Amino acid sequence: MGKITMADVAEKAGVSKSTVSQFLNKRYHYMREDTRTRIEEAIKELNYQPNYLARSLKQKRTSTVGIIVGNIMHRFSTEVSRAVEDYFIQHDVHTIVCNADNNPEKEKKYIEMLRAKQVDGLIIFPTAPNLDIYQQLIRENYPVVFMDRKLSGLKAPLVASENNEATWSAIQHFIDQGHERIAIVTEPLTISTRLERRDGYKQALEENGIEIKPDFLVSAEIKQIQQELEKLFAIESPPTAILAGNDLLLIEVLKFAKEKNLKIGEAFALIVFDNIPFAHLVDPPVTTIKQSSYLMGERAAELLLKQINNQKIEALEMRFPCELIIRDSSKRLK
Repeated sequence: MGKITMADVAEKAGVSKSTVSQFLNKRYHYMREDTRTRIEEAIKELNYQPNYLARSLKQKRTSTVGIIVGNIMHRFSTEVSRAVEDYFIQHDVHTIVCNADNNPEKEKKYIEMLRAKQVDGLIIFPTAPNLDIYQQLIRENYPVVFMDRKLSGLKAPLVASENNEATWSAIQHFIDQGHERIAIVTEPLTISTRLERRDGYKQALEENGIEIKPDFLVSAEIKQIQQELEKLFAIESPPTAILAGNDLLLIEVLKFAKEKNLKIGEAFALIVFDNIPFAHLVDPPVTTIKQSSYLMGERAAELLLKQINNQKIEALEMRFPCELIIRDSSKRLK
């Protein structure tokens, strides 16, 4: 037997091809139950596989979207991607996840590749230098949502965390615990997320009349963090508290503390900005700033689907609050 067609299913079920088509496209709300059952049984018995390419050409859609994350190693990125996939699978839309490694050239190639595959829209964690490409997407009214990172001048939907406010709360917590020598450790300040977190750090110190010390503002690539922490703790009065900007930085801080035999919660207090699944298992349990990553992913997917369906979007920028989960690593200064 050759390839099973829609006509074969229709003949087996005793219905028209258009009825089978309506069923496959889930437009069967007014279809009789016995008709639906016959079509389902015919599809199963014949092992019919719908021709998605033909359907895409007819509908002028591929029922596929792309997600380009900055760094797939971040827990935040994986949680957002999972939420996007969960949302779209309910709408019979497939997702392709690409990891740009925060590399503009790699990101550009992924955008070009996904558009060549005619995906219906993109969710992008932007690297920043590809502003011309982003602008082109917007000019062409191509469905796109930017995630986590804000770029000035872009009039497109953005879903992000309240980074400034969340960081302010974390630093204020340190101050309430008696700390004044507080350091912040981030990756290079090349994206808005890190800049907003540093701004929140500075704001909290300024409002409490605490001097902002340049030595306590650490920004470096992950591979250089150990060296930067060495410098930080070599100064005459090292910090008594550290805010780590993400989960990968937390690992570097934990590694440094272990190698130097520094007890977290005693040698220095610690808070990390990210959803760390093992934070409560560390000794002592680590205080974290939890982002609404799953909800953010769902919202980004919803905004993208609205664009794909030519529906109106009420607001271009949506910010989600974070939650400070206090554990023993941010103890009161002794």
